[in-house]
Parts: sequence; structure tokens; C-alpha cells
Amino acid sequence: MPATESKSNPNVTISTKPLPNCVCKPDRKPVGPPPRSDAYHRLRKFIHLFCVAVFFALPFANLMRFDILHQRFFFFGYELWISEFSIVFFSLMFLMFIVAAMAMFYGRVYCGYLCPQMIFSEASLTLESKITRTVNKYVRWSATGRRWLSRILFYSIAALASVVLAFVFISYFVEPRDLFHRLLQLDVRTAGGLAGAATTLLTLLDFLFLRQRFCTTVCPYGYLQGMLGDGDTLIVQYRDENRECIECKKCVRICHMGIDIRTSPYQIECIHCGECIDACVDVLGRLGKQGLIHYVWGEQGEKLGTGGKSWYQKLGIRNGKRVVVLLIILCYGAGLFTALSMRQSVLVRIAPVRTAMYRLGPDGTVYNRFRLQLANRGHVQAIAQFSIEGLPGTAFSGFENAVVVNPGETVQQEFEIVAPISAHVPAGVNHFRLIATVGNEKDVFEETFITPSQDSR
Repeated sequence: MPATESKSNPNVTISTKPLPNCVCKPDRKPVGPPPRSDAYHRLRKFIHLFCVAVFFALPFANLMRFDILHQRFFFFGYELWISEFSIVFFSLMFLMFIVAAMAMFYGRVYCGYLCPQMIFSEASLTLESKITRTVNKYVRWSATGRRWLSRILFYSIAALASVVLAFVFISYFVEPRDLFHRLLQLDVRTAGGLAGAATTLLTLLDFLFLRQRFCTTVCPYGYLQGMLGDGDTLIVQYRDENRECIECKKCVRICHMGIDIRTSPYQIECIHCGECIDACVDVLGRLGKQGLIHYVWGEQGEKLGTGGKSWYQKLGIRNGKRVVVLLIILCYGAGLFTALSMRQSVLVRIAPVRTAMYRLGPDGTVYNRFRLQLANRGHVQAIAQFSIEGLPGTAFSGFENAVVVNPGETVQQEFEIVAPISAHVPAGVNHFRLIATVGNEKDVFEETFITPSQDSR
């Protein structure tokens, strides 16, 4: 195709000949798209919502709750009594060991993702910020008027939220329906009412003034995690071998704890939340670069999700110490499950009353007194039946051999076993068995029956 002259400039010749096919090689290897700039922020907020739902659900569903008034501990469908303190203690130790193991494997993940203090502190900051922006956008008052309106709205919502959260928290220790009636009556006289009022006040002060300062001044868990971590613990670290940092300092501005992650990954204030990772990816991603802050397995380890590691190493199982920790957790869990599965729904206790070894009737009949205690720890009515073995001719006196116990009820009573003269029970100490049968459960109590010598008769 021939060339043509430009109409606007006759001195310029425009060629209409098609260009030959060519492949243009880029000067550098193309950089893949950076990860989402709010990946960890979204993940944290989803986990926060889930934790809040669990926090509300546990006491009301009796999944985990101390009932101080009735001396009960509810643990995932089991109603443990104070007499079963060993199982209660075992359950709490199991949960504490899981939290400690989590710190060894994943560092400050509890503080950044699961801690109620951090969750509600960040919610308070977010609420205050949104109220301020909304008022400034829609209210046409003076700056002072808008500031006071924002503060009044925030304080009002924070006060209401404090009442709700305090109610949920005290519900872990007081039956929720009972606590609700006390709240309606504005009870500040009983222990439950005073505890609720004090918790409400402390929660409100936390929302308004303390917030993340609690983590750096009061909470001991951050210091504890520093001792539990090692060279393979998951941390947040700044790595800039090629000096690509542009000093935008968005990672500093976005940090709720007010630190510079570039200084050190081991600052006590750092909760390893990952917000600085999102900030760095957001800024450098616009320049076609990867972020400089990462989750890494130890200060010298690889980045999270990278490297040719096996599946268990990617989960954090990287040395023998962690295997031992997992085995201990499994042993704890197996022991707790075994203790709960062997637990009887109806507790039966029988003991002799030896203030007097025996009692003689007018006709020479011998009586021995015993004390019975029944505690129905289940959710249905139970019937306990009793029988005597190894002491022929004896019988219960003033006592039915079947006792009905309602759910949550404790029955205590004394009864006597009588041996008439015709029973021919040998003189002295006689060993026998008391059998208590509740449904498919059977308890055998080895007891003694004392009779006078032949001379005293």
C-alpha cells in the first residue's frame, strides 16, 4: 500500500504499509498481582464476629458456665457439681494448655484474633470513628456542636453496649433468667446485682478510655507469650533486603497499638494482627511490587504458605517439642473425655453412722444406722433401688428400698438395717454389701454390721 501525505502537514509522510509481525519482550519479568490488600483485616473481622457469637451463646446454651449460686459447672452438655472439682479443674487446665500451645505455635494469634478485650476495643474505636464521620457529613452545625453531638451519641451507645456485655459476662456465673429479673429490678443489693453494676461500670470505662492500653499495661498474657515462643513460632516481620520501602509509613498509621513493625517483630505491644501487612500490600501493590511485611515462621524462617514444606510443617508442627505438646493435649483431651464418659448421672454415697456402734431393741433386735446421700446430676428423674447382700435375714428399717430423685435434687437421709434375733447374725463385726442400682448403673458399697457379743446379749 503506498504512502500518503498528511493533510494537516504536507511535509509529513504517513506510511500505510502494515508492520511486520513482531513479539516484544518485556524488559523485566512481570510481577504477579499482589494479594488482596484487606485479606487479614477481613479475616480478623469475620473471626471477631464468630467469637462474639460464641461469647453470647456459651452461657445461654449452658455450654460453658459457672453457676456459683447452685455450685454447678456446665461444660458442653455436662452439668458438673462442686463435688466433682477434679473434673472441673481438669477441664480448665485442658483449656489453658490449649491457649498456651497456641502461643507456642502461632505467637500472638490469640491477642490479635480471639481476645475479647481486643475485639471490643477495636469495635469501640470503629464505632466512635463512624459516628464522627456520619455526624460531620449530615449535620450542619458548628464544629463544636458536631463534636459534642458525636460524643453524646457515642457515650450513649457505649453505655448501652456495656450493660449488654456485662449482663452476658455475669451470666457465666449467675443463671441468666435470674440475672434478668435482677436487672429489671435494678438490683444493687445482692452479690449478683453488685457484680453486674461493677462490671457495667468497668466495661464502660474500658470502652471510653482504656481500650488497647490494657494490653500494654495490665494484661500479662503478652509477656507470657514471649517466653513460650521460639525460633519456629509464627510472627509478623518486616523484610526489605532490596531496600524497596518508600517510607509512606502507612503500616505505622494503621497500627492500633501505635508501633513501627519495622523496628522489631518482638515488640511487646505487637499483637501480630496483620493489619500492617494489608497496609504495605495496598501501597506497594499499586507500584507493581510485593509487600515487605509478612507472616513468617520465626525470624529466619520462610513466609507463611511458601516454601517446599510438608503439610504438617505448614501447620506449624516443625520440631519434636511441638509433637510432644500435641501429644500432651491429646492425652489431656482423652483423659477428660474418659472422665466425663465414666461419670454417673446420679451420685450415691452411703456411710455408717458410728456415734453409736449399734442399737438394741426391747426384744434383742440389733440396729445399725447409715447415712445416705443421693444427688441427681442429670436432666431426668431417677429412681435409686437398694438391696443387701452377704447379711441374710436383715432388712431395712424405716426406709423404702427405692428413692425417687428429681433432676438437680439432692436427697440426704438416714436409715437403719435391722437384724432380728431370728436372723442369727454372728456376734461382732460382719461384712456385707449394699447395692445401689440406678437405671443401668450399679454401685457396690462394702459396709460393716456390728452386733453385740453373746455375753452382752
